[in-house]
Amino acid sequence: MSESKSPSLVRRTPWPESTSRPVGTPIQPSVVYASDCPDALDDQYEGRTSGYAYSREGHPNASVLAQKIDGMEGVSGGIITSSGMAAVTAAVLGLLNTGDHIIAGDQLYGRSLRMMNEDLPRFGIGFTLADPTDTAAFEAAIRAETKAILVEVVSNPTLRVADMEGIVRLAKAHGLILMIDNTFTTPRGYSPFEHGADVVIHSVTKLLAGHSDAMLGYVVARDENLQERIATTAITWGMTGSPFDCWLAERGLYSFELRYDRAAESAARLADHLAGLMGVKRVVYPMRSDHPDHNRAVALLSGRGGNMVSFEINGGRDAANTLARAAKNIAFAPTLGDIGTTLSHSASSSHRALSEDQRLALGISQGFFRVSVGVEDIDLLKEEFTEAIEAANATRS
Repeated sequence: MSESKSPSLVRRTPWPESTSRPVGTPIQPSVVYASDCPDALDDQYEGRTSGYAYSREGHPNASVLAQKIDGMEGVSGGIITSSGMAAVTAAVLGLLNTGDHIIAGDQLYGRSLRMMNEDLPRFGIGFTLADPTDTAAFEAAIRAETKAILVEVVSNPTLRVADMEGIVRLAKAHGLILMIDNTFTTPRGYSPFEHGADVVIHSVTKLLAGHSDAMLGYVVARDENLQERIATTAITWGMTGSPFDCWLAERGLYSFELRYDRAAESAARLADHLAGLMGVKRVVYPMRSDHPDHNRAVALLSGRGGNMVSFEINGGRDAANTLARAAKNIAFAPTLGDIGTTLSHSASSSHRALSEDQRLALGISQGFFRVSVGVEDIDLLKEEFTEAIEAANATRS
């Protein structure tokens, strides 16, 4: 049977029709989408119909991923950005103007702190850093021009737990926009909107995606007008995540609850194990009774301590180098939330821009490590950390 030849190979072939549908989400990498006519495009942009026009403004894979995270946070209308920092940036720059002031936790992620210290002043936006475990410190920082508060429920890397009840009351009393970076805690550990948040931010790169192969962020505001300002900023500044990364992150979400629960259980057991090893000065884990915010953590986090454990060893940089090298099967990498356990050293990574005195004021010495616990067998992790710490001890003998 003869068939007519295609007039040109550059003509797009229509997608095959099918009475069945794919089980796996398809990847749609197209940068642009064709419309029938100008009126049809008007209808789309003016909200009478739904669709896509240009992928910087959104694409199907971003929509699918955002809807999944929306469901986890109990909201709708969130957007996917190219990284966690893009989500922070879209929220802060989208909602603040020249002359405004923001109060932020003094133990935010390192790049968030850099934004406060170096970038916001260039836009004429003022800031004050305050201890999120002390609501009085936040209240003392309020000015007439204060518009927002930005906090992480659990700080990085010292795992202090913010006084969220007090901060929420403060924000509501003064009409401030409360932004919560929920990356560490995740919706599995804490539900910001149920506790009074106005904006929720995630680095999807971390626990949600969970495999260190997709870099994305997520941001959503409860109020539609605030969300519109955030989304417009993200689109204008080109912060949209790629379809492929969105596809990978959505696939990672399928196992998120299993990964989180397994890792959190192992983290609690690893924390107790580390506390009993010679050469370990202290262990920081919210569910341990010796944690300075233990009671608050139990109340806020519903008994879930999360997958992050920090600890400090005796000795300085030489001991730290030895420990990292001795933990051969644990990736020494400045990340968290991977399916496998990773180890990071804050003084040489997330907080390297701070002076030694500034780091020590936060409790971050050269012997301070942060562990992102994965899903490996806990006995294996205990064995590997024991050997690594014993090797570090040997540098001092």
